[in-house]
Amino acid sequence: MAHFTKATSVKDWLNQRLAIEKVEKVMASEYWIPKNINFLWAMGMVLAITFGLLLVSGIFLLMYYQPNVETAFDSVNYTIMQEVGYGWLWRHVHAVAASVVFLIIYIHMLTGIYYGSYKKGREMIWISGMLLFVAFSAEAFSGYMLPWGQMSYWAGMVITNLFSAGSLELNGVVEWIRGDYVPGQAFLTRFFMLHVLLVPLAILALIGVHFAALRIPHVNNQDGEDIDFDVEAKKYLAGDTKGSKVIRFANDFMSKDMFVVSIFLVFFFYLVFWNYGFAMDPVNFDPADGLKTPAHIYPEWYFLWSYEILRPFSKDVGLIAFAFAQVIFVLLPFLDRSPNVKTANKRGLFGIWFWLLVIDMIVLTAMGKLPPQGIYSTIGFVAAIGFIGLWVILPFITAIEKKV
Repeated sequence: MAHFTKATSVKDWLNQRLAIEKVEKVMASEYWIPKNINFLWAMGMVLAITFGLLLVSGIFLLMYYQPNVETAFDSVNYTIMQEVGYGWLWRHVHAVAASVVFLIIYIHMLTGIYYGSYKKGREMIWISGMLLFVAFSAEAFSGYMLPWGQMSYWAGMVITNLFSAGSLELNGVVEWIRGDYVPGQAFLTRFFMLHVLLVPLAILALIGVHFAALRIPHVNNQDGEDIDFDVEAKKYLAGDTKGSKVIRFANDFMSKDMFVVSIFLVFFFYLVFWNYGFAMDPVNFDPADGLKTPAHIYPEWYFLWSYEILRPFSKDVGLIAFAFAQVIFVLLPFLDRSPNVKTANKRGLFGIWFWLLVIDMIVLTAMGKLPPQGIYSTIGFVAAIGFIGLWVILPFITAIEKKV
């Protein structure tokens, strides 16, 4: 009894100073979620769990990784993979999570587009989400440099060359980023700092902004229905849980979230133990050699679609197209001029536009892995033009869309 009283007094003391009960209500038990949503709304929680796996596995890898051009490769491929107990497991978890997280991000993005979750006061949810995508991309690229294998070195060389801005030849900017004329110790040290400190801090901050933006206008639903959350919440709290159109975030929606997460983790650990090879480029198992260029340089699969937009054009036009691809998704809430907050299949031309975009990005991804020659070059060029064209026509096809 004394123990219970003591625990209660501690809780009361903390509650008076940190408003624990109020925060719990605002963020969980009285944070209302529409009933008419499906499993795709759980992708945010799946992303949070995957990011957690990346953080934990990254901390274990950090214990043995050596950010030095002379020892980095061996510290990853020999020390961690062969000498440290279960080091191979933590590397597999980190590599698979780094790849799978982008699959979930793309599903999350496309779900938002399909259901119009960027519209009607939800613009900041979308913008903060796209900034998170940029931060995850920076984290993935900086992490890809750390094993200091052949593809790490040459991918770093190619990507940093983009900052020369084509014919402007801003080579001083490239050298400033690398810390040298070519990737070397300064380059590796800088990207190590970005990967383990600066970018993760940015990701954590953006997750906070994203969740805050999500909390204010509330979550969208699969019917695009405009729900009066205050009225529906009162119904729920009055005991009319069946008649109410909302449920609690905790633990009603959270239980559904965790069910989807559990299925995801089965898939994830299947990849970790039996099919981890897809997340590790064979070329990167050769030590970095600045005098031996790989026959075909390409990024990881999640960057291939934007890389393929760059390749078919001349240097300057390619850079403009590449920059266009990086920025255009952020502008989606302002390019879609329709008042409808409906699923894409109920919006006529927009539904066709959405599926053409998905197909086009898949084609760009497939072509980005193949050598730019023959029919592959032609298909890549058509797909790149198609991607740009789809975004150019979006304001026009949505402006004529009738309200349904």
